[in-house]
Amino acid sequence: MYAVIDIKGRQYKVSEKEEVLVDRISAKELMPKILLVADEKKVSVGTPEVKGAKVKIKVLKDVEMGEKVRVLKYKAKSRYRRHIGTRPQYTRILIEKISLQR
Repeated sequence: MYAVIDIKGRQYKVSEKEEVLVDRISAKELMPKILLVADEKKVSVGTPEVKGAKVKIKVLKDVEMGEKVRVLKYKAKSRYRRHIGTRPQYTRILIEKISLQR
């Protein structure tokens, strides 16, 4: 069984007992929209959300740093060079259970 959920405007395909990295979010704001639920026999697509579907989520790690993203700016013949770097912050969540009440 898997589901497609929307957290903070981004969609993630998740299944039970799976760890997912999402953009940093507090546990209070973690209310995903369930857009699709599929099991072995049937696929339920929401308009825009699937009614009766629930996803139980547990926050494992609140802040996890991603890989460093480097941005370089360069202009030829003018001695202009800039180097900027940033590391995105993520939240690691565990999908405990996906249920659908029909």
